[in-house]
Amino acid sequence: MNKTLVLLSMFFFKAIVSAQFQPVATPVAEKKVHWRTIHDDKVLDNYYWMYDYFGKGPDSTKVVDYLKAENAYLEISMIGTKKMQVDLFQEMKARIKEKDESLPVFKNGYYYYSRTEEGKQYYKYCRKKGSLDAVEEVLLDIDKMAEGHPYYAASGFAVSENNKLLAFGVDEVSRRQYTIYIKNLETGKILKDIVVNTEGDPCWANDNKTFFYTFKNPITLLSEKIKRHVLGSVKDVIVYDEKDKSNYIGVGKSKNSKYIFIVSRSTMSSEFRMIDALKPNDVFKVFQQRMKDVLYDIVPLVDKFLIRTNKDRALNFKLMECSLNNTNADNWKEVIPHRKEVLLQDIEEFKDFIVINERKGGLVTMCVKNLIDNSEHYLNFGEATYTAYFGANQEYNSTTLRYGYTSLTIPNSTYDYNLLTRDKKLMKQQEVIGDYKASEYVSERLYATAIDGTKIPISLVYKKGFKKDGKAPLLLYSYGSYGSSSDAGFSSTRLSLLDRGFVFAIAHIRGGQEMGRQWYEDGKMMKKKNTFTDFIDCGQFLINENYTSKDHLYANGGSAGGLLMGAVANMAPEMWHGIIAAVPFVDVVNTMLDESIPLTTNEFDEWGNPKNKEAYFYMKSYSPYENIEAKRYPNMLVTTGLHDSQVQYFEPAKWVAKLRATKTDNNVLLLKTNMEFGHGGASGRFDYLKDVSLAYSFLFTLEGIIK
Repeated sequence: MNKTLVLLSMFFFKAIVSAQFQPVATPVAEKKVHWRTIHDDKVLDNYYWMYDYFGKGPDSTKVVDYLKAENAYLEISMIGTKKMQVDLFQEMKARIKEKDESLPVFKNGYYYYSRTEEGKQYYKYCRKKGSLDAVEEVLLDIDKMAEGHPYYAASGFAVSENNKLLAFGVDEVSRRQYTIYIKNLETGKILKDIVVNTEGDPCWANDNKTFFYTFKNPITLLSEKIKRHVLGSVKDVIVYDEKDKSNYIGVGKSKNSKYIFIVSRSTMSSEFRMIDALKPNDVFKVFQQRMKDVLYDIVPLVDKFLIRTNKDRALNFKLMECSLNNTNADNWKEVIPHRKEVLLQDIEEFKDFIVINERKGGLVTMCVKNLIDNSEHYLNFGEATYTAYFGANQEYNSTTLRYGYTSLTIPNSTYDYNLLTRDKKLMKQQEVIGDYKASEYVSERLYATAIDGTKIPISLVYKKGFKKDGKAPLLLYSYGSYGSSSDAGFSSTRLSLLDRGFVFAIAHIRGGQEMGRQWYEDGKMMKKKNTFTDFIDCGQFLINENYTSKDHLYANGGSAGGLLMGAVANMAPEMWHGIIAAVPFVDVVNTMLDESIPLTTNEFDEWGNPKNKEAYFYMKSYSPYENIEAKRYPNMLVTTGLHDSQVQYFEPAKWVAKLRATKTDNNVLLLKTNMEFGHGGASGRFDYLKDVSLAYSFLFTLEGIIK
């Protein structure tokens, strides 16, 4: 008996029949009685045992065996797509410029950049002193460092003020637990100073021997402490210990290199502490103590601090200022008032200018303000739907703003904008190898009407020649949580969909922040169901307008967007021909009840705390795992990672097991677990394309597209 059949034989089976996929017996997970009782509500959870790999329980081995059996089942079910998957991988890989180089960023006398080589999965991190014509220094060869590792991520590159030492973080497991290393850039040697279990965020003081970092709880993976490390020392000093488990913390240096900041932030409030970067042994001083339901960020200028805040019910934020010495809120003075129609998102500071990132009507704008004469003007982007964002602006004394721009048809582009002359220059545009022409594709901005009358923006793109006759396949994507905006951007992999007749659409649903802060407030906590009904209403709108039909409409989302997929599968299963749910957060109640799980306590202000009776029953009313019913469900592909630190593997595994045991249809249900990766999938720049190829093959098979 071969290995695949051995894996499958570990479980009971029930047969499925599908015209599109290889008929094969499905794994049926064992049921074990486990009761959850809270608020006088008793709930049976037959698949709770799947927690045991994470919890190191007695069924740990059985969990891994089940996940492997599901993987084997997927392999057999999709065996007829093997050639298509290989062809799609090669097709998408062929669009990527393999030998490439990032735009150099100037900082403290050096130009820093990364470059990739043909056939290599990773990159080299490099610099040149003073001029781009200078001799190249390869600071880190990530290609070489990653050899022999299924997963390898290096980040947090921080160079000391004297340019002699490089601190960086490495994660070899994909659980976002980084080890910090120090490299002497003069000798090329890695120092003995090694710091484990961090966020991978080293921040140098200006003495060139001290750095600060965020230390994580090894069990919950919460960032709990900020520590100070002095080169050569054995024991690091705790300089900040966060007691509120609902807060995220971090440490960083100001752009002008004068201050080191510690930030503690929850969904609803924030607090900053600071020291002089020249005095790393000083006690961190509180900028302004945390205030209930008040968020603030700070930007230091030469003679004052700028504060972006929602204080005094400034929902879309306003801009304040204070002196360098009197920083408490009583001394804040208004610079830009709150505006109902404009969300103030971010500030990029320079010596003589600030640039304000705003969002109006769902689109990003940038306002340039001259600090010398107080004049201001806006950049003009000129498209109906797009994404614009600040690029790498490391040099405080510069008069050049670097920003990024992309749309559904325009590849990622980097511009340098002269703040004095207002001239812009395209510095680099993502090169799509092949014959890609933006003019062959069309993007649109539409508005669906939600059940409560709210207008929900939709961005979509298709290839010229598309006919609105309801026959085209359409993939509708969204996220809709944490105030994260799903802006319209380019994807070279997406061309493999568009070139085969698919329409791709983004639903800018509530829970994001596309239409301002209220958009987010109306899609979280006790209003979370707006996120799900908005998505369903967008799908129905696209059907009504003949962009597609129920037989050709597909949905896709990941993580919290995977929660969205699970919710709409329960609420409107008849609307979707297929759903792809990536690393889906689908066991909401159980996860939010377990404070040992990473992210749980940080997110009570996003979902609610189920120890509160009202929050519990509201969460239970939409949690995908809790609401599976004996009815027909769409064809579904679900993916997860065994080492996922954001959404643990057992959520999608339990969900799929319960769906298999409950649903009444013969539609395809597949679970793919990456046994070596976590939340973000593979770390190499080509390996992730295998997951995309799998997803696209799933869609194409359902559509009868054979190549």
